[in-house]
Amino acid sequence: MNGLPPARVWGDKGKMADASLAETLRRLEPGAASVDVLRFYDALPTVGIEQLIGRWQGGEIATGHAFDGLLGPAGWYGKEFRSADDVDPLLFRRKDGRLFAGNPALMPLTLLERMPRLAKHPLSAAIFRAVAPLLATRRPRARLRMTEYRGKVSAAMIYDDLPILDVFRKVDDDTVIGAMDIRGHRKPFFFTLRRDRP
Repeated sequence: MNGLPPARVWGDKGKMADASLAETLRRLEPGAASVDVLRFYDALPTVGIEQLIGRWQGGEIATGHAFDGLLGPAGWYGKEFRSADDVDPLLFRRKDGRLFAGNPALMPLTLLERMPRLAKHPLSAAIFRAVAPLLATRRPRARLRMTEYRGKVSAAMIYDDLPILDVFRKVDDDTVIGAMDIRGHRKPFFFTLRRDRP
């Protein structure tokens, strides 16, 4: 664990400087205590829905959450926001490199919560990657709405079929942190999104 984020560097408008935010995120990404990531997340500025439009590549911030280490081995690529009502919450990469949208309602989240070691086993990840194209969808499976979370109103992604809310905060114009608020979990799962550039 990396401990507390470094001291803030404030810009001329009283906001933490983007360079400092990006550097703090780089220090936290390999793994940090949940309380430290929450402190950093809470200090970040909010993000609007229009700022999220586009395709984003995802990453994880390990904090000891049950979901840590699950998405990458499963082939998760990221998310795509086409409009407030047209969202692919789970993009995966096929063996040939092409991306496809997965239907979150068909993902084995119950297995993860009841048997996390089995769900994270390399064989389980290989099996999931092999069958994941069968879980593909052509319909949007989430929406974006402005939502109050931890004292700030920011853009959030609402899954259509799962009791999950991803609430975003801005690191810079091309980087956001998501806090996945899951019913039944005391702490959020943290992930990053970095904007895909054509």
